[in-house]
Amino acid sequence: MQWTSLAKYPIAARLALFVLTLLLLWIPFAVPIYRFVGDPNWQSILSMSALYAEFIVLARFWGRRVYGISRVLHRYGLQFSPRFGRDWGSGLLAGLVSLSLLLLLEGVVGWLAWNPPPGNLIQTVVEGLLVASAVGFAEELLFRGWLLDELERDYRANTALWANATIFAMLHFIKPWEAIVENLPAFPGLVLLGATLVWAKHSSGGLLGLPMGFHGGLVWGYYIVNTGQLLNYSGRVPGWVTGLGNNPLAGVMGMLFLGAIALWMRRRALVQR
Repeated sequence: MQWTSLAKYPIAARLALFVLTLLLLWIPFAVPIYRFVGDPNWQSILSMSALYAEFIVLARFWGRRVYGISRVLHRYGLQFSPRFGRDWGSGLLAGLVSLSLLLLLEGVVGWLAWNPPPGNLIQTVVEGLLVASAVGFAEELLFRGWLLDELERDYRANTALWANATIFAMLHFIKPWEAIVENLPAFPGLVLLGATLVWAKHSSGGLLGLPMGFHGGLVWGYYIVNTGQLLNYSGRVPGWVTGLGNNPLAGVMGMLFLGAIALWMRRRALVQR
């Protein structure tokens, strides 16, 4: 098979072929996991770990055989260096602080009340950091790495950006129809977040450290607040203001905060380019 001929396929065909290949490789690992592992949490951890490990292997194979690139992860922006580490750390802090400021403001105006911290708060913070780091790494390498690279091969930068952000948001809605309808107000926020993360990558010279860190910081803050049960919404304003389903991004306030960050990231990206 002439692998290089796949580079000339339309973007939809390339994406479909890549994803189908990934799923076919994953099924032989996933079936025994779901068959013999009884704990649902471990089922999810093991199956997703296998899927992501195979994604990295397939992405490297795809880069070498289809595009003739020996270091495709490097092209995606996964370049471990002092700058990458600084970008990741500053992004993590920015995401955590942004969410904290939003919730603190809503607390000051009486839209939510803070609960006493639980006894296992330190454990929750550490667990949240590990989960957030894993989510930020995995989703950014997938969406702002592989997917964005594929889109930018066929489309201009701005078109690829919004296509990436829309696909990112849509794939968070692979769930039962009732849940889709219930969580639909979060869709614009997810699109805006996706665009913000692309601008974050562009503002860092194509490195993934900043978007990985910022994404992780938002997840970390959300994990701490929800797992630690640190707050209760007062109900003084509708849920669409503070966030439907207690999701800050699914509300007007969250969109305003994220919009301000998006403008800042976009400005940085324009200066970089």
